[in-house]
Amino acid sequence: MRMRNLVATLGVAALALTVGACGKDGEPAAGGGGGSTTGDCGELHKFDVATGVDVPGSATFAKIKARGNAVVGVKADQPNLGYKDANGKRCGFDIEIARMVSAQLGFDPEKIEYKEIPSANRETAIAGGEIDYYVGTYSITDKRKKLVSFAGPYFIAGQDLLVRKDDTSMDAGKDGLKGKKVCSATGSTPIQKVKDEGLTEPNNISEFKTYSECVSQLLDNKTDAVTTDDAILKGYAANAPDELRVVGKPFSTEKYGIGLPLADKALRDKVNAGLEASFTDGTWKAVYDETLGKSGSAGTPPQLEKY
Repeated sequence: MRMRNLVATLGVAALALTVGACGKDGEPAAGGGGGSTTGDCGELHKFDVATGVDVPGSATFAKIKARGNAVVGVKADQPNLGYKDANGKRCGFDIEIARMVSAQLGFDPEKIEYKEIPSANRETAIAGGEIDYYVGTYSITDKRKKLVSFAGPYFIAGQDLLVRKDDTSMDAGKDGLKGKKVCSATGSTPIQKVKDEGLTEPNNISEFKTYSECVSQLLDNKTDAVTTDDAILKGYAANAPDELRVVGKPFSTEKYGIGLPLADKALRDKVNAGLEASFTDGTWKAVYDETLGKSGSAGTPPQLEKY
C-alpha cells in the first residue's frame, strides 16, 4: 500500500540521504524522522535575499553572519509541512518559512544547514546553540516561553485525531477517546493534553520520537488514533485517502512559532517584522498555497503576538 511504503521509507531514508537539493544538510539528530514522502515536491519559492541587513544586539545574528549561513532545526516526516521528497529535496510550508526568514535576514536560503530535531529536543537544541532558529510545527506555550523565545505565530492549527477510514467510533472527537489506544510524539503538546485531561487511560498511551512511527502503528492496528495538529494529520490523510482520515473535530488551538534563543529579543523583533511583511505583501499566502494548502487547511495569516 502506498501509505505503508511511505511510512517505511520515512524510517530509513535519513541513512541514505544526507544532502538535500534545497540546501545544505547537517547530520540528522537521532530519531529525527528523516526521510522521503512522495514524488518530487517541485520548484521551491523564489525569495529575494535582502541586502545590508543588520540586527544590533543579536548574538545569534552575529553567529549567522560570521558563518555565512543559517543553521535551522526542522522536522522531516510531515507531509506538506516539513519533509524530504524522493529526491532528497526538503519541502513544505515550514521549510519555506525557514527559507523566507533566511532571505529576509540577508542569507541565501539555498545555503541553509538543516538539522532534524525531534520534538522532545527542541528547547535543548535552541538553548545550546546547536541551531539558530527552529521551524517545525512548534506550538507557542507559556511553559516553552520560559526556555526559548518565539516569533509569530505564522500559522494556527488545532489538535485532532487521525483514524483508520472505516473506524467511526471516535467521530465525537476527544470525547470518543476513552478506552482507545492513542499515539503521539514524545515532548509534543498534544500528548501532554491527552495526559493532563485524562482523555484515555495511561496504559493506552504510546509515544514515539516521530509522528510517522505513530502512523505506522495505526496502519498496523497497534493503536486506534494518532493525535496531533490537524495540519500535520491532513498531510498523512491526503497521502492515504483510502486508508486514513482526519476526524475533523479540533479540540485545541496550536499557534506555530519560530523558536529562537530566549534572550535574543532583537532577532525575535526582526523575524516578527519579516513575518508581518509577508502577511501583507502576499508572500505568506503564495507559500501557503504552494505547500500546506494542498492538504485542505485554511489559509489565513494569523495575528502576530509580539512581546
